Amino acid sequence: MTELHAWQTFYNIVGSSAGALIGLQFVVMALISSLPQNQRNAANPEVSAAATAFSTPTIVHFGTALVLSALLCAPWPTRFPLVCLIAAAGIFGLVYGLLITIRLRRQSAYRPEFEDWLFHAILPLAANAALAAAAPLVLIEIHTGLFLLAAVLLGLMLIGIHNAWDSVTYHVFSRPNAG
Repeated sequence: MTELHAWQTFYNIVGSSAGALIGLQFVVMALISSLPQNQRNAANPEVSAAATAFSTPTIVHFGTALVLSALLCAPWPTRFPLVCLIAAAGIFGLVYGLLITIRLRRQSAYRPEFEDWLFHAILPLAANAALAAAAPLVLIEIHTGLFLLAAVLLGLMLIGIHNAWDSVTYHVFSRPNAG
């Protein structure tokens, strides 16, 4: 599959970047967890619900980019198994995106603004719909499908970067320091 071989450098860069960003997220969470209990409100169920709505999806976006980049670098004998995995990732992403949208609505620790809805619900759902659509394109028109996959993975990375930055700035600048 020479078409995929031409994309190896791109997917190596995206996959490596996604892995590094996942690592940075763990560092940030470790630093936040070192705040005194009264500053981080970790025992508060409302804060915990907000974390599953706002923080965890960022890791999922980076993880999706990492896993798909790795799969796209594997030496597949045919495209069909790869297409099935891409389609599964897109469908899983859509279901997960709907679950996150529900969590955003139900959590009460923070009132989401338009930008929050855009980057935590609308854009991830659109990216995962495009991911599901890219799967059959890889079979039908591989060049178009691979460009759509590249756009989706970059989109997920940019969504994740935005959301990670948004979370950090919220914890650093917006949350009141108790005690």
